[in-house]
Amino acid sequence: MNYPFGRPATLPTGSTLFLWLISFVSAVGQVREHYQKFEYQIPMRDGVMLYTAVYVPRDASATKVYPFLMQRTCFGSMPYGPDQYKVALGPSPALQGDGYMFVYQDVRGRWASEGQWTNMTPMVSGLKINTNRTLVDESTDTYDSIDWLLRHVRFHNDRVGLWGMSYAGFYAIAGSVNAHPALKASSPQAPIADFFREDIHHNGAFTQLALLAYPLFDKRPTGPTTKPWFLKDWIQTGKQTEYGWHIKLGPMANAQSYLAQNVFWQQTVEHPNYDTFWQQRNILPHLQNIRPATLVVGGWFDAEDLYGTLSIYKTLAKNSSASRPMLVMGPFGHRGWSEETGHTLHNDLYFGDSLATYYQQTIEAPFFHHYLKGAGDGKTGLPNVCLFDTGLKTWRTFSTWPAPTNHRLRWYLTSNGQLSPQAVTPVRFREYVSDPAHPVPYSEATLTTEPDFSALFSYISADQRFTSKRPDVLTFQTDPLPENLTVGGETQVRLKVSTTGTDADWVVKLIDVYPPDEPNHPYLPNPKTQLANYQQLVRADVMRGRFRNSFEKPEPFTPNQITEVALQLPDVLHTFKKGHRVMIQVQSSWFPLIDRNPQTFVENSYKAIQADFKPARHRLYSDSIIEVATLP
Repeated sequence: MNYPFGRPATLPTGSTLFLWLISFVSAVGQVREHYQKFEYQIPMRDGVMLYTAVYVPRDASATKVYPFLMQRTCFGSMPYGPDQYKVALGPSPALQGDGYMFVYQDVRGRWASEGQWTNMTPMVSGLKINTNRTLVDESTDTYDSIDWLLRHVRFHNDRVGLWGMSYAGFYAIAGSVNAHPALKASSPQAPIADFFREDIHHNGAFTQLALLAYPLFDKRPTGPTTKPWFLKDWIQTGKQTEYGWHIKLGPMANAQSYLAQNVFWQQTVEHPNYDTFWQQRNILPHLQNIRPATLVVGGWFDAEDLYGTLSIYKTLAKNSSASRPMLVMGPFGHRGWSEETGHTLHNDLYFGDSLATYYQQTIEAPFFHHYLKGAGDGKTGLPNVCLFDTGLKTWRTFSTWPAPTNHRLRWYLTSNGQLSPQAVTPVRFREYVSDPAHPVPYSEATLTTEPDFSALFSYISADQRFTSKRPDVLTFQTDPLPENLTVGGETQVRLKVSTTGTDADWVVKLIDVYPPDEPNHPYLPNPKTQLANYQQLVRADVMRGRFRNSFEKPEPFTPNQITEVALQLPDVLHTFKKGHRVMIQVQSSWFPLIDRNPQTFVENSYKAIQADFKPARHRLYSDSIIEVATLP
């Protein structure tokens, strides 16, 4: 459910509910007072009509013109009806107050728009965008929509901006490819880039928690609608815990009983490897010569679209300098920069006050103002890269990212549990038994909460003490640090492993261990939590072993043969403070965030049966390496 002023910890009741409703009605009234809403069906080049709502400032005139600021989404542009108004417009209050023509459009095949929808629409138009009338994608639909708006809506200044968060972030960056000349600025925020690397996969491993969302991503069974058609197919989990429901589900093949008619699920099952189906849905190869100025925004604690945010910025910086790419990463979860919470928390951790407002007023609003209302010459006075250090809890600016550095710090995972800067000889190993029947939880909350995605939003910074003592988790750490250590960029991992099975997952976690005298901050959500000896997850990811050499051509392990498994943990900017420790954990399940690996190589893991799931003994050798870039 969407809440106009942020998601409260619990639904408001009694007098709180009354005040909340007053605020809701007041906000709608303010939008209605200052904007007039128009609804259109805009024709695309192939004749498909796309529902589009346009909110025009009531004082717009021949002498007072405004730019368009447009969001395209597959999640609906509600409320529908010319007399039904949104609670708020644009990505933030600062922009609503600055004055724009706000445009909301349902992409083809979704909600009130005509046509057929496909997830992560493949780019097919290429450079023929102005001449070929049969090839359509999100780039051509954006182009045609902008062209129509410029010709049919009065009192604009011939400039257009795009923005969107999450899936809408993908549409924002896709619309920037072969862009309409009037498109001057785009802000993809938490954008999806490649479904095989984020959201529903992590390095090819299936994100099992996404299973419950599959009805939302299925095709619409009928034509245009303003009603949520997917609710009838929603998976009912009852009152079980999240962990318990997924354990009871068993192998992923059993999900067929819930999703037998779901087209996207059938596509996922039939494409277990990184084949053409997934490759066509990767936006990154198409980010060449992007012209609109681009502000990429994300959160360090975004459990869904961290990969897309960072990869899109890096690709633009490498291949599209004309887009003047900017990057902002704050201490936020998914979409957290769009909702001011006052005290900025993620899970148990407090990072400061009014950080979302800081971003909105000092970066986002000036960016759009410059390109859509101002000189538009790129001289914004804004930093190219503005990132929040999640250890020191302060903003830092850089000219580019990753920041240039000549110093990389390497640790070896020694057999005595130490992170050592020097290789230790002879090479030894530590081992553990990974049992698919008893997988390692990804979050302590998954053991107590119902399947409502709450643990998914918080696990990425959560305390890891609940796993440190498990026999199927290997823990390594440094001594207390003698001085601050700032880590910036990707973490490179090269594991030397062996297994008695023929397949395995390898989960690597980078953790900040607080000292025993760490004080609590005054805003802890749970007063029983103690930050003394807290083990903050800084970054983690999984590599499905079958894909260690190729995502396109999986291959089994040879039992008991030492094999290298390499992966990269997504970027961080985090200072491990003096007196803290750096910890690395290695494990082979992360459930139910990631589906269980049967540890028996099968052609298609989605079709593995119960008999394929077997315990295996894994060994991790002491010449395994963790390498980070350090910054001053």
